[in-house]
Amino acid sequence: MEINEIQSLIEAGLPGAQVTVTGDGSHFQAVVISDIFEGKSLVAKQKMVYATVNEHITSGELHAFTIKAHTPAEWEKVSKLQVGVG
Repeated sequence: MEINEIQSLIEAGLPGAQVTVTGDGSHFQAVVISDIFEGKSLVAKQKMVYATVNEHITSGELHAFTIKAHTPAEWEKVSKLQVGVG
């Protein structure tokens, strides 16, 4: 699968979400930021994102897929922490 295909699937399944997908053709990582995650556990957030691409995971077309799902407020905290790293 291509990065843009994965990004489109997630965006279609979670309208209004900010989605960034990176990868090398076999290993992909998605960062998904949305208000829809408010009050949800980490596992619940990941399940919501997996549901958007599950058909492709089941078929084997998509594998080695990592998800980071955050609310906008959580992302703001995480991104501030990452600025200082390095």
